Amino acid sequence: MIGERAGFVRAVRVAGPGRELLPTDEPVDLVLAGGRIIDIAPTGNLRPTGPLIEGEGGWLLPGLWDHHVHALQWALAADRVPLGEVASARDAAAIMALAPVADGRRVGSGFRDGLWPDAPSLALLDDACGEVPTYLINADVHSVWMNAAAFRREGFAPVVSGVLVEEDAFEISRRLNAVEPDAADAAVERMARAAAARGIVGMVDLDMTWNDEPWQRRAARGFDTVRVSYGTYPQHLDRAIAEGLRTGDPVRGARNDLIRVGPLKAITDGSLGTRTAACAHPYPGDPGNHGLLTVSPTDLVDMMTRATAAGLECAIHAIGDVANSHALDAYALTGATGTIEHAQLVAHADIPRFARLGVAASVQPEHALDDRDMTDAIWADQSAQPYPLRALADSGANLRFGSDAPVAPLDPWAAMASAVFRTRDGREPWQPHQRVGIETAIAASTAGGSTAPAEIAPGALADLVIVDADPLTADERALRAMPVRATLLEGRVTHGA
Repeated sequence: MIGERAGFVRAVRVAGPGRELLPTDEPVDLVLAGGRIIDIAPTGNLRPTGPLIEGEGGWLLPGLWDHHVHALQWALAADRVPLGEVASARDAAAIMALAPVADGRRVGSGFRDGLWPDAPSLALLDDACGEVPTYLINADVHSVWMNAAAFRREGFAPVVSGVLVEEDAFEISRRLNAVEPDAADAAVERMARAAAARGIVGMVDLDMTWNDEPWQRRAARGFDTVRVSYGTYPQHLDRAIAEGLRTGDPVRGARNDLIRVGPLKAITDGSLGTRTAACAHPYPGDPGNHGLLTVSPTDLVDMMTRATAAGLECAIHAIGDVANSHALDAYALTGATGTIEHAQLVAHADIPRFARLGVAASVQPEHALDDRDMTDAIWADQSAQPYPLRALADSGANLRFGSDAPVAPLDPWAAMASAVFRTRDGREPWQPHQRVGIETAIAASTAGGSTAPAEIAPGALADLVIVDADPLTADERALRAMPVRATLLEGRVTHGA
C-alpha cells in the first residue's frame, strides 16, 4: 500500500494531542480526503470511503517530526566506521588501522573523547594508519581527528594533536560529505524511508551547506517521503536574500509543498565534547578556557536583523550558558522569531526568557544521556542548569524535539524515552527532576512543538502514525522499541499498512 492514499482509517485509539477533544477512549474511525482529516467518530458510525487502513485497535498519533537533522551527513554515516563505543584514543586508532579504504581514505565517526584516559595525537594516528588519509569525526561534529596524510590531502597544516575544531572541522565534514549528487540523493532517500518507518513525517535539515540546491534537485526528482524544512548558514545569507528565499516558501521548482525554505542557522559556540561550548565558568584543569563564542554578540544581532527583514526565521546554535544568554539577548533586540538549538546549559534566570520572547527550545533529549558522564565531570563546576527540559516546559517554553543526527540516531521514540525517563541501559535516571511527561514529549515531537502541537481533529492534516502499543503507558524500553504499523503523509502511506 506504500504510495497509496487512504480514505478511511478504522478502529484506532487516539493517544496524541486531540484525544482530549473526543467523547470516548474507545476505538474511532477517521474519514480522510484532500490530505486532511474530514471526520472522526466511534468505530462503526461512519461509512468507509476510499482505500481502507485497518487500525485493529492500534494507537493513533499526529505524525512525528525531527526538528534538527543533518540529513546527508546522517545518511552517509551508515557507510562510516562507528566509533561510539570506543574507550580510548589508542583503541580508536587501532580500529581505524583495520578499516576499509574507500575513495583513498578511511573515515570513522561518532567518537566521544571527553572521558578518554589518553588524548588523540597526530603521532598516534600516524603510527596506526600510516600513509592512508584517515579521518575520525567527533560525535558532536565539532572536531575531526586526522593523520598527517589527511592533513596533506586537505591542504591544512598539521597540528600536534591531530585535531581540528569548529569551523576547520566543519569544513572537513563538508568535504567528506561532497559525494556525487546521485549517490547523495539515493542515501537521503534511504534515510527518509527509515525515518518514515519510525513514524517521521517531517524534519528540519540543517546540513552545513547551501541546502537550497540539493533540495531543488530532490524535489525535481520527486522526493516525497517526508516533509523538509531546510536551513541556510551565515556564509550564504547574502545569496539567500538575493534569491528571495523566505521561511515557509516551497522550494523553487517543486511539484508540491512538502519541501520548504527553513531558518537561518547560526552556530554561536562550540560543544561540550570538544570543550568549546561558551560557559560562565572555566573547564576543569584549564582555567583560561571558557569555551568559544564563534559569533560575536554584535555580529549575531546584525545577521539576525538582516534575516528577519528578509523573511527568514532563525535557528541559533547555543550550547553553553553564555551562548544561550547572548542568543536570547539577540532575539530580544531584533524581534526575530525562531529557535535556540540545543540549549544544553542554561542560566536559571534565562530559562523563563524563552517563553517570554517566544523562542522555541529545539532540544535533543538523547544528548542528555549520551553526555551525562561528561556533564557530571566537565560541567561539574557550572552553576547553570544542564539539559533543562522540565524547567523550560514549566516556564511555558515551546519544546521541539530532535536528534541532531548523526550525533544521535534519527528516532523520535528514543528522544521521547530519554525525555520522559532520563535513563537507558538500566542506569539510574539522570537529573530526574528534569523529566517531562509523555504527553509533553509527544507534543514536542510533532510539527508545532509542545505548546502548539499537531492534533488529531477534523480539518487537521492527515499526517499520522499508527503504533501497536499505547505510548501513554509504555515503560522506557517499550517506548524506545515502539512498533510503528503505518505512517501517513497527507493520507498517503509512506510506511506499512
